[in-house]
Amino acid sequence: MALTKQSIVEQIQAQMGFPKAQSIEVIETLLEIVKSSLGSGDDVLVSGFGKFCVKEKKERKGRNPATGKAAILPARRVVTFKCSGRLRQKVNGK
Repeated sequence: MALTKQSIVEQIQAQMGFPKAQSIEVIETLLEIVKSSLGSGDDVLVSGFGKFCVKEKKERKGRNPATGKAAILPARRVVTFKCSGRLRQKVNGK
């Protein structure tokens, strides 16, 4: 089962003792800060967790898999994530 924003709010509420409205506000504010930083092209580094990076993808040739017709895919920016060593160890049960 995936961790949802609602379950994060509930865990903050239980562990920190914040009211639900304040827990929602904390999560929404955090996510807006991350989105605006990535939107402006800045990387987001969370120590002990990982790094979100904005990468530039060049225009490239592609193909429509349904029709087989060639197409040019436009240049775009994508977000990548590289986890920290500590997170990797935690995921691998070490």
